[in-house]
Amino acid sequence: MADELTHIDAAGRAQMVDVGGKPDSERTASARGAVYMKPETLALIRDGAIKKGDVLTVARIAGIMAAKRTAEIIPLCHPIPLTHIAVEIALDEDADAVRISATTRTTGKTGVEMEALTAVSAAALTVYDMAKAVDRSMRIGDIELVEKRGGVHGDYRKES
Repeated sequence: MADELTHIDAAGRAQMVDVGGKPDSERTASARGAVYMKPETLALIRDGAIKKGDVLTVARIAGIMAAKRTAEIIPLCHPIPLTHIAVEIALDEDADAVRISATTRTTGKTGVEMEALTAVSAAALTVYDMAKAVDRSMRIGDIELVEKRGGVHGDYRKES
């Protein structure tokens, strides 16, 4: 049945899904999220005036590093040899936000959705960490899977 919880065995115990019998296929996933803040904080980030350094570059690197280590952070995730990770970060002056998107890719037996979501989450947490001295009221939000391709369950694209 397609709606069964695959990480729970017949006795209700947590288990790692056996993907050994699945064929390798190219799989991609994209996720996004945002960090909302005071306009003054966004201006400091834009102007490179945050004392901890270049917020956007450090957040991008944090996202890439986190995607590579997802299996160490999220219980029951398979370690996946990622073939591509892209983390893009942009300032949204109208919303007083830093927008983050991540795309992950592999050829393997299981998908890379968690890696894309982890990349976005870590990048957002890094923005918060680097700017918290000037704005503790920042809010991380809107983290979501935008698209996934490949695998037995087929493709998914979030409706607008």
